[in-house]
Amino acid sequence: MRIFQILEFNQFNTGSVHQMFQAAAGLRERGHEVTIVSRPDAVLQSKSEDAGVAFVDLSMRSEFDFGSARKLSRLIRESKPDVIHVHKGVAHALALAATYTRPVGAFVVNRGVSFPLDFWNRPKFRTRRVDRIVTVCEQIRQVVIDSGKLPPQKVDVVYAGTDVNVFDPQKWDRRAFRREKNIPADAFLIAQVGVRDWKGWKELVDAFAGVHRGGRASHLALIGCLNDAESREVLDYARSRGVSEHVSAVEYRSDMPNVFASCDLVVDSSWAGTGITGTIREAMSMGRPVIATDCGGNAELVSSPDVGWLVRPKDVRALSTAIGEVISDPARAARVGQAARRRVVSGFSKEKRIEKLEALYAEILSTKERRQPGGGPIAPRFFEGPR
Repeated sequence: MRIFQILEFNQFNTGSVHQMFQAAAGLRERGHEVTIVSRPDAVLQSKSEDAGVAFVDLSMRSEFDFGSARKLSRLIRESKPDVIHVHKGVAHALALAATYTRPVGAFVVNRGVSFPLDFWNRPKFRTRRVDRIVTVCEQIRQVVIDSGKLPPQKVDVVYAGTDVNVFDPQKWDRRAFRREKNIPADAFLIAQVGVRDWKGWKELVDAFAGVHRGGRASHLALIGCLNDAESREVLDYARSRGVSEHVSAVEYRSDMPNVFASCDLVVDSSWAGTGITGTIREAMSMGRPVIATDCGGNAELVSSPDVGWLVRPKDVRALSTAIGEVISDPARAARVGQAARRRVVSGFSKEKRIEKLEALYAEILSTKERRQPGGGPIAPRFFEGPR
């Protein structure tokens, strides 16, 4: 298949870029001709070329960037992709505009956040030119179906995947990150990735303060501070809770297996917007015990106490209790970590995701071919009828 992966974001500090690139590279490994269309970026272009994936830069300044829509339309006309897979709102709108008079064989839209569709974006999902919507968990699938008033068969779940060969605890030094950040070797190291408000990092600091005051030697690393202002906010809040000496505000990292190798516990305390938290999945692949909030689709990954702890969002007391349980019972924590890795390997690996995407594309194309026995062009289509 000739496949376009389109996403306006181009920085590897967001999960959407990692997952888009993973899909592109994985499908290329399976023999397909893949092109990434994204905003200009030397790093993304270089990584694409190293993976044998074509890269086309497009400004994609907004959903109303008509110049980018015209350029994308010309690219589609010249390259004749079988599949277009868009990953965010701007890419979605521009690809719809670019294919208005020339629909492609399969038009697939990714949806990775749990916010409901609204008056402004609902039409982009309801148009009949969108063949399938791919969500990263069942919870988001239900939100999309209900808020978009869409037929259930139009929305599929394809879990985001982790490269379990890279996220393998046997391949990483368990002390490297601690040495780099001067974190004591005997401190129980807790980490969370993400410092936006809805990631619940303040609730985590509150819970950590309660655990630390209980006399447990522990340290908290909040990872993903993009600038000095974010670092100062984290440290100022930790200072207000009396634990600033035991909290590290860590910059964005591209070496998460190395970071997680040093951690004793990985937490995600998000209370909005999440699908299945990628860093929780990665930490589980590294054999680390995890605590996640029952938000988005996290319960589909942390599906039982055998593979991790699940707590209510914004419940500081429950989060503090769960942290205390992990610290106080290292034997159980080790068992949970081992079971967590098996859970990811069996159901949330990169390979399983690529196989499912490949099968989905093929199924859409095959269905359309059966409906078009003469092999002629597919007529433009507009909006779904009512459910």
